[in-house]
Amino acid sequence: MRKKRVAILISGRGSNMAALIEAAKEPDYPAAIVLVVSNRPEAPGLARARDAGIDTAIVDHRKFGDDREAFERALDERFQAYQIDLLCLAGFMRLFTPAFVERWSGRMVNIHPSLLPQFKGLHTHRRALAAGAGRHGATVHFVVPEMDGGPIVAQDSVPVLEGDTEESLARRVLQLEHRLYPQALRLVAQGEATFASAAEAASPDKTAKQGRSQTKPPDATPGATRSG
Repeated sequence: MRKKRVAILISGRGSNMAALIEAAKEPDYPAAIVLVVSNRPEAPGLARARDAGIDTAIVDHRKFGDDREAFERALDERFQAYQIDLLCLAGFMRLFTPAFVERWSGRMVNIHPSLLPQFKGLHTHRRALAAGAGRHGATVHFVVPEMDGGPIVAQDSVPVLEGDTEESLARRVLQLEHRLYPQALRLVAQGEATFASAAEAASPDKTAKQGRSQTKPPDATPGATRSG
């Protein structure tokens, strides 16, 4: 089966990007990382991608002012040139228009540092500690117009420890993300996790019967992830 061609979108250091690139080196991995795109020319992740032999592109959103559609058209031009099948958001700090999300529906995933639907948006580790959560984690989900609201592909968690700070909890969750995202992309690239199947698993009837068993993989919109 032909490997899915993947573009990763970043705005910063690209630690989750690096985890995906490393996973894709395995001969049996069903996805190939062929492009890394950043909206920030200074993003450290661009150098990491180039060092790994991955093509990079910069589409600076600031050059487009308030014209989000023009920014997205410029992104799409890059994706079309590389014949991209799937998009992975990894610390990409821009919101997409509903039209862009619709064009990539079922083919764009994001990683968010919380156990969705808990703690959508920013400062998830701080909020988990403030809420007295016993466990905290990360979620890979399909992207929909509602920020952090798409069907879940996979999620996993770590215990919140006595004495945890926002920084210590964030470090443990980030380590988890580096394992979770490659597992989730594998599921999507192989067709084992689709938008329809993930949405069905999250339906109220299914959730009541199965206790959201889809949330851990077997051993708005974007920019929802605030980790690397």
